[in-house]
Amino acid sequence: MQNSSNNPVIKCESVYKIFGTNAKKLLENTEGAVDAKKFQDAGCIVGVNNASFEVHKGEMLVVMGLSGSGKSTLLRCISRLGESTSGKIYIDGEDLNAMNSKQLIELRRNKMGMVFQNFALLPHKTVIENIAFPLQVKGNNTTDSMNKALEMVELVGLKGRENYFPRELSGGQQQRVGIARSLAVEPDIWFLDEPFSALDPLIRKEMQDEFLRLQGVLNKTIMFVTHDFDEALRLADRIAIMKDGIIEQLDTPDNIVLNPATDYVKKFTEDVPREKVLKIESIMDPVDPNISNNSNVSKNDIIEKVAEVILNSKETLNVIDPKENKVVGSLNPSKVIKVLFGD
Repeated sequence: MQNSSNNPVIKCESVYKIFGTNAKKLLENTEGAVDAKKFQDAGCIVGVNNASFEVHKGEMLVVMGLSGSGKSTLLRCISRLGESTSGKIYIDGEDLNAMNSKQLIELRRNKMGMVFQNFALLPHKTVIENIAFPLQVKGNNTTDSMNKALEMVELVGLKGRENYFPRELSGGQQQRVGIARSLAVEPDIWFLDEPFSALDPLIRKEMQDEFLRLQGVLNKTIMFVTHDFDEALRLADRIAIMKDGIIEQLDTPDNIVLNPATDYVKKFTEDVPREKVLKIESIMDPVDPNISNNSNVSKNDIIEKVAEVILNSKETLNVIDPKENKVVGSLNPSKVIKVLFGD
């Protein structure tokens, strides 16, 4: 989860990515107010439209949207796999767009890890050789590379399969190799572009569980792209919802479900089972000094987990912060019913 830090790991200021021969000139003439339709009429396609945000250390920002919304294009700009048309991108305070090829290679080798939908494993190399490969490219000796690769094999739960070839693995296992390979270089920043979308639903859920476990252990700064709103809700500290290159809303999962900023975002949230998403913290009221009973719920609990306790209570409950072991709010059972089922 996000650490409190004033210095963002990733910072974007008015980033645009527009495809087309006259893109830069057209953008200069608009003074930043980009109308996608006008650009399309002029032979250009707007991929990212004025994106500004920050990602802090240890935070997982999930960028989601339907096909063509600009989410993968944004990720490519921030990893500089594609050049942005305009705007500033900073990685740990350094201007990404001002870096030369050598600096960019160093940044990618030492600070960034990337996982894509296409596993891109080398078919003639075993699991352990695939994982060790980026370390050898970095110049590490074979012994050190193999030892580190073995650690990664254990981390992602592939012990016993280190000498298998990719063709001998399931889709989920291949994805784990891709994740292990990107983690082997110990990146501070992790970019994942729809890494689980090619997997069957059951394997996908297993990989999400695994991913959350890894993040709990490693505390990376992550940008994760998906078109699946349920996946975004499950994984994210914050979610950026994109449409036609524009970030429609960037907020916590709770706030997006409770307070959608636009009609487009509201459509995503309509069918979400709120009890499976919302935490007690997001719907609690201020501390009530008049509460006399001893019934407590944790601010971190998902509503579904404690719904029976809440709905069976005839009185307002205390909400506890388990870390500090103190009362931080109160919760009336009628408030829960209202949030879940409406007035």
